[in-house]
Amino acid sequence: MSQRSTSRDVARLAGVSRTTVSLVLNEVPGIRISEITRLRVLEASRELNYYPDNAGRNLVSGKSNTLGLVLQQSPEQVFTDALLPQVLLGIEQTILLDGFKVLLKLLKPEDKTGYMRLINENHVDGLILSGPRQDDSEIIHLHETGFPIMLMGQLPGCGIPYVDIDAETGAIWAVQHLISLGHQRIAMITNASLQYTSAQQRHSGYLKALHQAGLDPDDSFLQEGSYTPASGYVAMEKLLESSPIPTAVFIASDVVAMGAILAIKRKGLRIPEDIALVGFDDIPLAEYFDPPLTTIHIPAYGLGWAAGERLVRLIKMEKLDMQGELLEAELIIRQSSIGNSGAK
Repeated sequence: MSQRSTSRDVARLAGVSRTTVSLVLNEVPGIRISEITRLRVLEASRELNYYPDNAGRNLVSGKSNTLGLVLQQSPEQVFTDALLPQVLLGIEQTILLDGFKVLLKLLKPEDKTGYMRLINENHVDGLILSGPRQDDSEIIHLHETGFPIMLMGQLPGCGIPYVDIDAETGAIWAVQHLISLGHQRIAMITNASLQYTSAQQRHSGYLKALHQAGLDPDDSFLQEGSYTPASGYVAMEKLLESSPIPTAVFIASDVVAMGAILAIKRKGLRIPEDIALVGFDDIPLAEYFDPPLTTIHIPAYGLGWAAGERLVRLIKMEKLDMQGELLEAELIIRQSSIGNSGAK
């Protein structure tokens, strides 16, 4: 009797990662995968007669079959996180295939023993950490002990496996879009403190796009958000104190952009005629903002799916085919940026 083909065999034949195989064959929505790649995966699966088994595969004996999803955010920040339900659903849908469940936990960044308490008290088999910080030495130490960890985001140089989007490229696209409309005074509001790698990547893309266009960054045009609409309101108020004010703002979070939009309108300014905006994330409400928000779409459900799928493989002591899995972002153009003929 011939041995049954595996997703590893399909990945090898198609020349892609096993996570890409899972995303294609399970038809995970919201993922940008080229048609050529998708067809290669489908052809390889047909050639090898491989089909995903969705009936609780390979349960790990002696384990709790629980994964911890850790957010280093305050309750207020979590309450306004419009992408969290999609991420959670993506994680849950893929780990259910292997009989796992997910436990959501909030940890304060200053809590230096939070991971070990979570592991010991809740008996989780692995951790997904969303939004890692550069100063998080405990997660690096935990990884060095061999405990299964998957990052949603990156900590460069530490070797921890991750799933992420190419946030720097997405930010470059956002700012290049504003430059293409004629803007030169382009400000930025970050999504979070620059201690977070996601904020660093988006800021780096902003600076690169300005540099490529021969524009010098203005320190007064950089303000820090903190995941919430309130932080966006305060940051935009500070930008509007500049003289002259920016004609465009890249806001590295749609949720933060909510507050920024309110601050602009309370000043009696128009979007995009006085100030054009581009956000980041493409939360479900972004197209219903007034005006609808131009933004960078990220596949939140797909990020959750990929993180859960890869962590389960680590728990089953399977070797990952690569340290990191990067999913594509996409520029979605709406009315908050277009139609500004008076940009300077």
